[in-house]
Amino acid sequence: MSELPQLISDLALILIVAGITTVVFKRLRQPLVLGYILAGFLAGPHMPYTPSVVGLENIEVWSQIGVIFLMFSLGLEFSFKKILKGGASPIIAACLIMSAMWGIGCGVGYLMKWTTINCMFLGGMLAMSSTTIIYKAFDDLGLLTRRFASKVMSVLILEDILGIVVMVILSAVAVSNKFQGTELIYSLIKLGFFLLLWFLVGMWVIPTFLHRNRSFINKETLVIVSIGLCFLMVVVADSVGYSTALGAFMMGSILAETVEAERIDSAISSIKDLFGAIFFVSVGMMVSPHDLVTHWLPIVIIVGAILGGQALFGTIGYLLSGSSRSDALLSGFSMAQIGEFAFIIAALGEGLGVTDAMLMPIVVAVSIITTFLTPYMIKLANWLSSGLKHETIGNENRVVAVKKQNKKQRDSFPLAAFLRKILLQTIVYGVLCIAVISLLFVSLLLMCRSVFGHWLGNAVCGILVLTILAPLIRPIIMKGNSSHEAWVLRNRGRWYAILINITIVLRFVFAVVMVYYVLDYLSPFHWYFHVILSVGIVLLIVRSQFIRKVSIRMESVFLENLTRREDSSGPAYARQLKGRDLHIARLTLPEGSMWGGRTLAQLHIGGRNGVHVAAIVRDHKRLNVPGGASMLFPHDIIEVVGDDESIEKFSQKMNSEVEELRADETDPMQVQCITVGEATPLEGVFVRDSGIRSKYHCMVMGFEDETGNMRVAGADHRITAGDKMWLAGSHSELARLKQILS
Repeated sequence: MSELPQLISDLALILIVAGITTVVFKRLRQPLVLGYILAGFLAGPHMPYTPSVVGLENIEVWSQIGVIFLMFSLGLEFSFKKILKGGASPIIAACLIMSAMWGIGCGVGYLMKWTTINCMFLGGMLAMSSTTIIYKAFDDLGLLTRRFASKVMSVLILEDILGIVVMVILSAVAVSNKFQGTELIYSLIKLGFFLLLWFLVGMWVIPTFLHRNRSFINKETLVIVSIGLCFLMVVVADSVGYSTALGAFMMGSILAETVEAERIDSAISSIKDLFGAIFFVSVGMMVSPHDLVTHWLPIVIIVGAILGGQALFGTIGYLLSGSSRSDALLSGFSMAQIGEFAFIIAALGEGLGVTDAMLMPIVVAVSIITTFLTPYMIKLANWLSSGLKHETIGNENRVVAVKKQNKKQRDSFPLAAFLRKILLQTIVYGVLCIAVISLLFVSLLLMCRSVFGHWLGNAVCGILVLTILAPLIRPIIMKGNSSHEAWVLRNRGRWYAILINITIVLRFVFAVVMVYYVLDYLSPFHWYFHVILSVGIVLLIVRSQFIRKVSIRMESVFLENLTRREDSSGPAYARQLKGRDLHIARLTLPEGSMWGGRTLAQLHIGGRNGVHVAAIVRDHKRLNVPGGASMLFPHDIIEVVGDDESIEKFSQKMNSEVEELRADETDPMQVQCITVGEATPLEGVFVRDSGIRSKYHCMVMGFEDETGNMRVAGADHRITAGDKMWLAGSHSELARLKQILS
């Protein structure tokens, strides 16, 4: 017999231990994350009294997959478009919290007389809260439907993106021992370039593919396609020097804009839970009791700095971003922990050889302690904010009023709106053009040269590149010239018209430069010939009606993909409630719900729970403002309107009123043949009138004839003496029925 691979035995150990610890923590009503971490400690190399995992490198790989699935699932829940709709509020909160916590981390390191580089890395670790841990804690505590939870997740997503910038800064400082501003600016531009490119290309290609092949994609195929796209983006992100977590999150955010987002999230939930559990178990394996005892003082100090700093500056950050006092308190206190990004930064310092070895165990211990305290910090904030429930409008209405005032000011200054629109479209199409040129020069040029020879291959490649660029170059020059803002400016006077013409010339020059670069790279002729030819090509692109139609079609496909989910399933009306106590929550009716098959009038949801059912979504079809006769079924998505308290009570009631069918092991189902005797109460009675099913809770399967074959019993069959009836039912009911029939 072949030897069992070590990976299988290791997985058996950690999953069994994790299953036991999570059941215990569930009974104790503690976050499951803590159960996973405890399981990792028990199965890890630092616990000599229990069996230990042998192949730690294999578990590390699985834990990385767990991070990928967690970030992918998070991207499915919170897309970039939701953050953009939030305006500057999450940006203000994220920047203030991260800068304050980074300063606190550096200050704590200096107080403990650490080296400068250790202080810098400690500040970077404390700057970001754990997205996965907070998301898991919100899910376990049933807070995902609360209004403040969506704001926290928006800030956490921005922190994860800014975490890439933090890693760039720390890497530059570690390598050169000084801060290089030019390298930082280049890294930021590069990051923005790739984020924009991935989003634009992904939104144009992926939703179109899923929509056109929707009838061929079942649940199994959807799992394969979505996970394949996720890992494809992970590979792409890693190849350009970014973390795998960022790639997974980007693909999740792209798929979040498709109508398949809920199906994908439901399909991969089990896989995400499995690999996510392995990730948190691997974190627990890094816990060493010896390190905890040795470095207990720094651990206590850093834990105190995180709890106090996040509670204070987190609350202030959310207040300044426009949240109400109660929401700001809940948001700030819930972020008082560190997690996976801290481990990544600690590993970066170890890999570069610039940080001390003691930093990793300290960070792990701090993460575990703060993770354990996270639900209690949330409960503390909930108790502190209970006295602020009367605050119905708070800061958010003031922020809404300011936004409306700013919008009026922007409308009164069409020049700023025109320039902003022109700049945005130039950046977007410019990024796409640069990406097309770079990609085709790397992949297509060598192939053309190998097939056609050097110069002929260059010519073929150049024609193909310019053909693909043409629909992208035309909008840079022409788009926006006939917009409402441009029309208003032209009617205001000659100088405004001249300004518009200047922007057209500048964009024309930009397009000529890109075409010139392609020609100059591939052609052996002199530069002045390339300039003349570039101008002619751009003029031809501008005047071509075919290119115009292709460009408009490409843009319409992108906009259709961007808005398809909102048009088909998303509660677009939810934006109108922003700044008020009422908000929209999407809840799924659980399987086995006792509400299934009942109408809204029978449930009397509004009168009993203080919420209103705004829509019912079933199989991607919506029923807006359903009437009292509308019926609910398991797995229906219910969009309800209410405040935090009423929605939370409604969610708890909905999830509690579930009927679970349990097998009665003391009286199991049996099949038995009973011969009908003479002068029995059922002799001469039709099967439908016998009451065998309704009164005795048994089922007539059939009657056995003289040859021993059984024929199906019809409802109009008359029961006669000597019939051999095959019956199904519980043991006790069959015994009772046998006494009557014999």
